[in-house]
Amino acid sequence: MDFRVSEDQQSVLEAVAKLCRRFDDAYWLERDRHGGFPSDFYDAMAQEGWLGICTNQTYGGSGLGITEAAIMMRTISESGAGLSGASTVHINIFGLNPVAVFGSEEQKQRMIRPIAEGREKACFAVTEPNTGLNTTQLKLRADKRGDRYVVNGQKVWISTAQVADNILLLARTTPLDQVKKPTDGLSLFYTRFDRDRIRVAEIEKMGRKAVDSNELFFEDFEIPESDRIGDEGKGFEYILHGMNPERVLIAAEAVGLGFAALRKATEYARERVVFNRPIGKNQAIQHPLAVCHANLEAAWLATVKAAWEYDNGLPCGASANIAKYLAGEAGFQACQTAVMTHGGFGYAKEYHVERYLRESLIPRIAPVSPQLALCFIAEKVLGLPKSY
Repeated sequence: MDFRVSEDQQSVLEAVAKLCRRFDDAYWLERDRHGGFPSDFYDAMAQEGWLGICTNQTYGGSGLGITEAAIMMRTISESGAGLSGASTVHINIFGLNPVAVFGSEEQKQRMIRPIAEGREKACFAVTEPNTGLNTTQLKLRADKRGDRYVVNGQKVWISTAQVADNILLLARTTPLDQVKKPTDGLSLFYTRFDRDRIRVAEIEKMGRKAVDSNELFFEDFEIPESDRIGDEGKGFEYILHGMNPERVLIAAEAVGLGFAALRKATEYARERVVFNRPIGKNQAIQHPLAVCHANLEAAWLATVKAAWEYDNGLPCGASANIAKYLAGEAGFQACQTAVMTHGGFGYAKEYHVERYLRESLIPRIAPVSPQLALCFIAEKVLGLPKSY
């Protein structure tokens, strides 16, 4: 068992870190204050080819694995960009995996290449206002009419919809009361984002102001049949192929954010003098920071294990959920500890850790809650009865 980073992986880390240094703390603080999609950061990532890190070379990517992508996403987040930076490119890395697995050759060339090359932006629309994580109960309908589907309904918490060119959409094509299993009757589409038929309402939120979150209202939105991915009614099965990579990447981002906060806290603890001594000499400061470091390291090992399993074609559902749970908790605790280490200054925006704390709640909550991750582990790993 070899825990060393390969030469290729080290090259990814160093190159992405170099790019990120062009976008310093002041840049991300400005984005946090005033919002606005970080197009210059996105364009820089695209120009250097990072948006297609996991995409097959046939479709314009680098052909590397989720492991390398996790290293990249941790590096972005750890640079101080946090979730604002990571979320800018997040969907480009894993979002079209269902197309890569189940799409036709024509769809792969038409849909994947522009995303991998950064020429188009996309959003991923699954969640609905009244279903939450219970995906089988989705109500947004796509009714077949000739060679088109007509979509009506709502989606919520859809990131980057303000700037998206395309939308990856999960919709019910067969009513729930007409299917044998609730997972049947859902279909997956990837199509143009028609703003005449999709009304976008931005949600004001606690953090990550630079990357928008939205509620979408569909009214007679038409999708060509040629934009349906795979077979009608099999969409739930297809999106599962994006869920484990997403859990791995969000775990990497949480770890990176935690280490960014830890770096700020330890620097402050060395420099801040109270009662004629640096506060970093006090074990009441040292020990919580050391615990955070240990927990982040453990979460990172869980993350790269899950990524390795995925890249080697092994079952990785349990590892991906474990990594997501551990990283979400470790990242949050590190950010909270960083604020407390700074004392009153931790509440001031100029020290950045309060922004990290606000953003640390994202990988705790999404894309799956810590409670549901634990339910998965209890059922699938420990063999306990399903609880929901």
